[in-house]
Amino acid sequence: MLQRIRAAALALVVGAGTLVLAPSAATAAAAPTISAVDLSPAAPIVVSGGDVSVTFSFTTTDATTADLKLNGDPVAVTSAPVTGGLKWTGTKSFGPGAAGKWSYTATAHGDGDIAKSGSFDVVKALTTKIADFDAGPDLVDKGDTVKVSGRLLADAKGYDGQSVTITFRERGTDAYRHVAKVTTGRGGWFGARVRAEATGWWRAEFAATSVALGSTSDTDRVDVRHGDLGSRITGFDARPEPVDRGDRLSLSGTLKVEDGGSASGRRVAVYFKEEGTSRWEYVTSDVTDRHGRFWASAVAYDSGWWRAEFDGVRGVNGSVSGADWVHVNQPAPAPEPEKADTRLTKFNATPEPVKRGKYLMFRGVLQVDDEGSWDGYKAKVALYFKPLGSKKWKYVKSTWSNTSGRLYTKTKAAKSGTWKFVFAGDGDTYGDHSGTDYVRVKR
Repeated sequence: MLQRIRAAALALVVGAGTLVLAPSAATAAAAPTISAVDLSPAAPIVVSGGDVSVTFSFTTTDATTADLKLNGDPVAVTSAPVTGGLKWTGTKSFGPGAAGKWSYTATAHGDGDIAKSGSFDVVKALTTKIADFDAGPDLVDKGDTVKVSGRLLADAKGYDGQSVTITFRERGTDAYRHVAKVTTGRGGWFGARVRAEATGWWRAEFAATSVALGSTSDTDRVDVRHGDLGSRITGFDARPEPVDRGDRLSLSGTLKVEDGGSASGRRVAVYFKEEGTSRWEYVTSDVTDRHGRFWASAVAYDSGWWRAEFDGVRGVNGSVSGADWVHVNQPAPAPEPEKADTRLTKFNATPEPVKRGKYLMFRGVLQVDDEGSWDGYKAKVALYFKPLGSKKWKYVKSTWSNTSGRLYTKTKAAKSGTWKFVFAGDGDTYGDHSGTDYVRVKR
C-alpha cells in the first residue's frame, strides 16, 4: 500500500511538468595516502669514526599531519608542498655505537590513519690491513719478474674477493704509480708477477669502499741490475751490545765493488727497525773513504735491528748489509712528582651547524683540584679537530684560559667533524681532555 501511495505522488508531480529530486548526501572526505619511506644515504648505513646523518622522507596526500618513529621513538619531521600533496622529511645521526637493525614507521593522519613500516641496518665500517706483504727476490736483473704477495684482512679476518692495487716507486722519485690489480682469494691472500725495470719500492694498496676503510701495506725494496757492477756491504757492526738508553752507538762497515770498481766516495745510509715493528727508518749516513770504509754514530733509544744501505750510482748497483741486533737497557723511570688533577668542563662549539668559511666559537673551563675544591686555572690549552670519517685528531691552535679558568677561541669552519680542548698538563698538574662536540659544516 505504501509503495502505491509513493508511486501515485511521483506521477502527480511528473504530470505537473516538474520533477523534484531529494538533495544528495555530502561528498565524503578522501582518506589519506602515504608513499614508501626513502633513506638517504641508502641502507645499509655504514659508519666509521664519525656520525652519519640519514634523511628519511615520504609523501602524503589528503593528510593533515604525519609522524615518523625509529625503534618506537619519535623523530621530528617537517613538511613542504609538492604536486598533489606534502613531502615530509626528518633526519637522524648514527654513530658506531648505533650498529644493528632499526625499524621505522611513518604515519599519515587525516580522515583515518595510514602507515608505512620497514627496517634497515646500521653497520660499522670494516677496518682493513694489508699484512705479510713481500716483493722478491730482493735482487734481480732488469726485465726479470718479481713476485709480489700479501694478505688483505678486514677486522683481523681474511677479506676475499676484493681488488688490491700493486704500486711502485722508482728510486730517485717521490710518487708511486699503479702497476697491476689483483683480486684477493680465499683467506684474503693475493699475489702477482710484475716486471722489474728499475730499483725501487713496491707496496700494495686497498682503496676504501662503501663498507670498508682503505689501507696500504709496508714497502719492500727490490734492487735491479742494469748490467752494472755489483756491490756488497761487509762487516757491518753496531756496538756496543747491549747499550743503555740514551748512549751512542758506533756504526761501521765496508762497501765493496766487484771487479775492482771504486768503492770510495760513496754515500752509505744507516737504517733502524724497532723491535715489534716492520718498518725501517732512516737514521744517518756517511761517505766511504778510499778503502770503502764508513763510520757513523747514533743515539740508542729502543732495542731493534740496524743495517746499512747503498743506493747505488751510475755503473754500480746498490746493496744492503745484514741486520745487527742491539739490545737497549731501559732505565727505571723516575718517580712521578706530586701533581694536582685538572678537568676541562663545559666545552661547547657554536654555531651548530655552521656555514663553510664562517667562524666557529669554542668555550670551556679549565679547573684544578685544590684540596677537594675545583678552582679556575690559567694555562695554555690546545684545540684539536677530527674530520668526519677520520680516526686521527689534528692540532688546530692554542689559547690561554684566564685566571677564572675560562677558555675562548675561534677558527674558520672548513669541514664537518668533532672538536675538543686538550690540556697537556705542566710541572704542577696532570693534563685532561674536554668532552667532544660534533659540528656539521654546510656548503
